[in-house]
Amino acid sequence: MSVLAACSGATTDGLHADLVVVAANIITIDSANPRAQALAVRSGKFVAVGGDAEVRALIGPDTRVIDAVGRTLTPGFIDAHMHPSPTYPVTSRLGRVDISPANVASIDDLAAALQEKARITPEGQWVLGTRYQDTKLGRHPTRHDLDRASTTHPIRISHSSGHVSAVNSYALEMAGITRETPDPAGGGFERDATGEPTGVVWENAIDLITLNRASPPLPEPTREEELEGLGLTYERFLSKGITSIVDAGGSSTSFRRYQDAVAQGQPVRVTIMFRDRDLADLKDLNLRTRFGDDHLRIGPIKMFHGNSLSGRTCWLYEPYDIINPKTGKKDYYGIPPARSQEQLDELVFEIHEAGFQAAVHSNGDREIDMVLGAIEKALARLPKPDHRHRIEHASVVNLEILERAKKLGVVLALHSYVWEHGDKMEAYGEARWGMMHANRTALDLGIPVAGNSDYGVSAADPLLRIQSMVTRTSAEGKVYGAEQRLSAEEAITVWTLGSAYSTFDEDVKGSIEVGKLADFLVLSEDPTTVPADRIKDIAVAMTFIDGLLVYERQ
Repeated sequence: MSVLAACSGATTDGLHADLVVVAANIITIDSANPRAQALAVRSGKFVAVGGDAEVRALIGPDTRVIDAVGRTLTPGFIDAHMHPSPTYPVTSRLGRVDISPANVASIDDLAAALQEKARITPEGQWVLGTRYQDTKLGRHPTRHDLDRASTTHPIRISHSSGHVSAVNSYALEMAGITRETPDPAGGGFERDATGEPTGVVWENAIDLITLNRASPPLPEPTREEELEGLGLTYERFLSKGITSIVDAGGSSTSFRRYQDAVAQGQPVRVTIMFRDRDLADLKDLNLRTRFGDDHLRIGPIKMFHGNSLSGRTCWLYEPYDIINPKTGKKDYYGIPPARSQEQLDELVFEIHEAGFQAAVHSNGDREIDMVLGAIEKALARLPKPDHRHRIEHASVVNLEILERAKKLGVVLALHSYVWEHGDKMEAYGEARWGMMHANRTALDLGIPVAGNSDYGVSAADPLLRIQSMVTRTSAEGKVYGAEQRLSAEEAITVWTLGSAYSTFDEDVKGSIEVGKLADFLVLSEDPTTVPADRIKDIAVAMTFIDGLLVYERQ
């Protein structure tokens, strides 16, 4: 094997490994050496990957040796698009009420949970809830539902998609939102038969409420509270085998928070996507994609051109398979992006010219075509063969869109959340399911695909995400688009080397290879051999970053 030279060189020089793992079933995600029994780590990098006997040659008096007793090792999982935030207890002033299906089964439950939070919150201050799912509750909660929780606190709850909100009457009145308030471009207010706002708020219309001068400010954490909360979030990620994340919408504030976390020794590797509003400042500082080090670096520039798949607001060529409440007909196409094609072209080119990847949030086929057009024009004006511009989600596509993406060298960060949100696909009609979250077709065409949770839209749980990609089956047991299924090993590859490629990191992580960063996992079972519907139940026994044990299951 090629690793023999590495082993031989190490022993000849009198150098031993810091860590050796033997008797393992190693899924390396290295096409030249796909399976191995043992690995060795020195100074944070793999120095040998191969058979037990050859790797044992690197064991010295101070080497830590782990007998894996046949357990499976994989590279650390890389979540290429998520929205991490500090974790705060719900009883704290910063805590938000988790109203996801795991915690509330009905609108009555939801109102009761918010009422409990209101009870311990000073009057006039925000009560906030997160991750409700209208499809599980039967409908979106309205102002009248939320008024049952409190009429003396402004209340805002966020849909699991992050693209829809609901507020109570107090919040609407405080912000001066009435039947006369026009819908802003790219957003809107749901209205009843009389034209009164129901409290359901689509897309950026929420800014007219939460950013209104008459509204109280959202609670702000201290530096100490932020770092403690981020540490709790990191612990959860490590327990799920996540060793690297991409923050898909960071800011100078979050960048400083990550810097502080690194200084405190927090191990999770972070790539931060600044938003397009920060582009001018980054250009002034002469920064580029990939600036930083292995623990914190600048990634793509994140921008929105389109709306939500699970929120059913993305813009389509053909209407949704649902009744438009305003017309009573099937003539709902979603919410058009606020930006014109010309404005989009100029912004994508500015990002491209400045030396950044563009990472464009876009879900509907009509939106995605606009994004591909903008990338095509940017490359015509300034050719750059390895740009790796990305489309985040690219949920509703067709073969022509995917072939354009392949030709242009675009990376796709596709969803893998059928387990939680398969029922949201119902609104698009069964005829579309076979080309939604099109992981199979994208890989078959040779398009780079990055694994991601889009947390908190879905759980930051790579093994659940991998199962979703393998089975395409929802928690309710319904299959959506079986033709887009992947094998378990393909899904693991997407969540490791595919994600690494999406941030120009495939040479340093994403597989267990000599010379790469020693980020790897010990799993309780082999995802490639267990029944597909049990992948989510596999436990992460150990998580290593830089060859150091950073999590061990108790």
